[in-house]
Amino acid sequence: MCPHALIPFKPANPKSRLAGILSPEEREAFARAMLEDVIAAAKDANCGPVIIATELFDSEDIQITIPDKDLSGTLNEVLQQSVGSILILMADLPLATGAAIKRVITTKSDMAVVPGRGGGTNAIFLAEPAKFHVDYYGMSFLKHLKIAQEAGLSCEVIDSFVLHTDMDENDDLVELLTHGTGKSREYLEALGFVLSAENGRVGVVRKAAPSQ
Repeated sequence: MCPHALIPFKPANPKSRLAGILSPEEREAFARAMLEDVIAAAKDANCGPVIIATELFDSEDIQITIPDKDLSGTLNEVLQQSVGSILILMADLPLATGAAIKRVITTKSDMAVVPGRGGGTNAIFLAEPAKFHVDYYGMSFLKHLKIAQEAGLSCEVIDSFVLHTDMDENDDLVELLTHGTGKSREYLEALGFVLSAENGRVGVVRKAAPSQ
């Protein structure tokens, strides 16, 4: 059975840590491009995307709107009501591929977890969602391992570069411009972002956007 992929998404004022290089409108467009890349990867893995959004926005995919609600609490309500397996996948993983997602959802364990940088959790697959609850923010990866242990669930930790690489800081864009192949990279390049190597360190700089 192909699982649903729950994708939390914030349409308004996303990615505030990129505010130094992107305007509010550009950050919203960039977030939407990343979401589209993640949705495409989920569909390539035969998962059905369900967007968990903080507000309604234009999309052809199924949405659950959670205005003024806690993300963890909302996801836990969905997990408790779910029949069949569930994948939770963050919306800022523009390098995600169908093959990487298939690796997660074909685990032989009760669940699989892909850690993010800084102690976060980028993906969780649950064969029996009602037996688990999420606790995002802070050191969520370690919290999720503990929750799994306390629930008696076997848990596979999956090392995946493309699912580990989220976009939060300016330096993260280096990975996207180096390895990206989807709409997110196209959007950054349209804004004039290119790779730059100064003093032996690779970063990104913004040049004049190409003429339309």
